[in-house]
Amino acid sequence: MRETASHDKASIVGQALGRGVTRSKQMAMRWMPKAAENGLSGACYEIAARMYFDTPYAHEVGLVVEAAGVASSAGVIRGHDVPPDVLTSVVHWLRRGRYPLDHIDVFRRQALEGGKYCHNEGCEVVGQLKDFKVCPQCKTARYCGDACQKQDWNAGGHKGTCGKSAPH
Repeated sequence: MRETASHDKASIVGQALGRGVTRSKQMAMRWMPKAAENGLSGACYEIAARMYFDTPYAHEVGLVVEAAGVASSAGVIRGHDVPPDVLTSVVHWLRRGRYPLDHIDVFRRQALEGGKYCHNEGCEVVGQLKDFKVCPQCKTARYCGDACQKQDWNAGGHKGTCGKSAPH
């Protein structure tokens, strides 16, 4: 009964990811691995995609340090503008969710088309991942410009979380 309640909560939070209140996005990302462990392949796909696109909080929960046979698979994949440890984690989560590895090419096409990568919650700027500057302290949060970085530092809460997640 307890496992079912955990599974249901993980499903609800996982489905709400991206549509919830700003405060709940970090909590939703933390529930994603639990949902994946409970057999929700969609959660595995979400973690993989959010790792690839470097969305806030994804590295906190999705980074895989060691995974048997995954590093060698990730090592032969070429043409992706993401760090090797991130690519290894993406391969791990896709395999765990039983998704074909060609989804990585879908991620790459989407990244080249552009997206909303600014860590500042209210920002609507769309661009390529490589065009967003990275926070010089934590190296995880990305911003479209100085104004968004300053706003997120002062009012968005990045000041309180910067440097508290594991470095990559």
